[in-house]
Amino acid sequence: MPRKGMMSLLPSYSFGRHGHSHHHRGGPSPVASPWSLPLASSDALMAEYMAAEAVVARWRPDDKIASLFDGDRAEAREFLAAVRVVHRTMLHFASVGSSPEVKSVLVSGQTVLQSAMGRLEEELYRILAANRDLLDPESVSARSSTQSIVSDEAEEEEEEEEEEVRAAGDSIREVEHEAAEAMADLHAIADTMISVGYGKECVRVYKELRKSIVDEGLYRLGFEPLAPNSHIHKLDWPLLEIKIRSWLAASHVAVTTLFAGERILLDHVFSGFDTIREAVFVDVAGEAAREFLRFPDLVTKSKRSTEKIFLILELYEAVSKLLPEINTVFSFVSTAAVRDQALTSLTKLAEVVRATLADFEAAVQKEHSKVITPGGGIPPLTRRAMNYIAELSDHDFTLAEIYEELPFQTPSLHPDFFFDASDSSAAVETRTSSFGSSFSFSSSSSASSDSNRSGIAGRLAWLILVLLCKLEGKAAAYRDAGQSYLFLANNLQFIVNTVRHCRLRGLLGEEWLARHAAKARQHAARFERIAWGQVAAEEPAAEVSAEEARERMRAFVAAVEAACAAQAGWVVTDAGMREEVREAVRVMVLPAYRGFYQHWSAALEEGEAVRFSPEVVRQRLAELFSGSDETGSGSSYHLGSESRSSRSKPSG
Repeated sequence: MPRKGMMSLLPSYSFGRHGHSHHHRGGPSPVASPWSLPLASSDALMAEYMAAEAVVARWRPDDKIASLFDGDRAEAREFLAAVRVVHRTMLHFASVGSSPEVKSVLVSGQTVLQSAMGRLEEELYRILAANRDLLDPESVSARSSTQSIVSDEAEEEEEEEEEEVRAAGDSIREVEHEAAEAMADLHAIADTMISVGYGKECVRVYKELRKSIVDEGLYRLGFEPLAPNSHIHKLDWPLLEIKIRSWLAASHVAVTTLFAGERILLDHVFSGFDTIREAVFVDVAGEAAREFLRFPDLVTKSKRSTEKIFLILELYEAVSKLLPEINTVFSFVSTAAVRDQALTSLTKLAEVVRATLADFEAAVQKEHSKVITPGGGIPPLTRRAMNYIAELSDHDFTLAEIYEELPFQTPSLHPDFFFDASDSSAAVETRTSSFGSSFSFSSSSSASSDSNRSGIAGRLAWLILVLLCKLEGKAAAYRDAGQSYLFLANNLQFIVNTVRHCRLRGLLGEEWLARHAAKARQHAARFERIAWGQVAAEEPAAEVSAEEARERMRAFVAAVEAACAAQAGWVVTDAGMREEVREAVRVMVLPAYRGFYQHWSAALEEGEAVRFSPEVVRQRLAELFSGSDETGSGSSYHLGSESRSSRSKPSG
């Protein structure tokens, strides 16, 4: 049968800063009795007392067969009113003297009252235990799933829909009624026991059952608290990652359903008794909540590493999002430790994020691999760094919050910071001249409206600049100047493509993209001039003899073959740029040679006519720059391509 949880029964229920309930009390009224009227004489009061004693005697604590709170609750109302009469009678006689008759009444009244309290303790325990599912806030999600299944099935048959929805509605109303009755019964019992001086016994029973429900709820959500002296820094990362993901999956339900639901129930049951209500909530949920919210704080004590930052960011986002609910649910003065723990976890997580980003920047700067990337392709450093920065951009709003009080200041661009001491001063001077424009960015208008987010754009642009500077140093390791520029073109285009296909595009802006795409093309143009300029110079002149023409064509084709052989393993990773480079080389090499060949082809021998033909040269050029780079053949080279909502693997 579809069930609806306690929280759904109270749509207008709320608790403020001090936790005062505004929910209407239902259930048996403890004062709905003729006995509640004031009496003029002790004789009349004694008569009332004797009648009340008889009512209490019918419901002994050891009689577990029947319940006071069955049916229409008439007997419960009578019993609760009788308890108050007994208590009022005792107060009256205690104030009139200390005669033996008075003492006898007081002793008798105390016996009756203790019997009544024993019975109410049994009823309180029975209602809490029997209605565990109805009063269990964590079961709300399961009931919601059941209702959605009914709706899905109902769509298939219109006739069945009305019947099923009607049946589901009846079931939900029935469960709501049962839960409301249980909550009203609990409040009536608590109100009576506390009013006659037995609040301690009432609280003991309530805490015993409800604390176990909170602890069990957290366990069912997959949370197991770590011991205070646990050496979390010694846990293997895979195991810690499992614990973090388990906590993240449980966090929303734990705070908004388990703890909040417990607060709602408690506010209703102990309405009117603020001090008791606060003390009970601390004992039932306070320690469990503090332990739950201490977990992110403990995670920050594990060994720091750059790959952990994204789970740390997820932890920060979860706690930050839940903070308003935490402050509301745990608004009591005595639950300040829970609120403080949430803030402490946030603070520690933010510190780890900032320190980890500093570690990442330092790791890029200090990367010392001397391995030259074959063919001028994309080294692992570029791929890892850009994937890392791109994923950071997915958390731009969170990072903006973390760095809110630490505005970004552009570091000074001193050459020694970026280059190895072995770099020539001329190379350093040449490459440094472009760094200012490489760092500057102009985010889109929607992004720039948020100064904090713009500050994060500056930080991410800076990380990209640090990477670019490291790549400039790696380019200098190539002995062939042309291949050095090819390396720069490939890597800068890869960076541009990565930015274009993730949230970095909105952060850094179209101007940044256009400027860096143009810079990549400039590197490619330098490669073309250096690698193919000498071949173009070998193009034969028109005014020569037939024999000399043949020699010139042989020399030209040999130069083309030599260049193709030298560049056989070289790669242009982006498909669009690859075609542009091939076309540029063809334009440099083929047009003049084609005219010369057409003029002197008759002077060639038959085999030479084929081998030296422009089409053969064109075919050789078309085979260049495919290399063996693993980036694939797709292209996003042209600036006019549309951005995608999710990041995809750049082609180069």
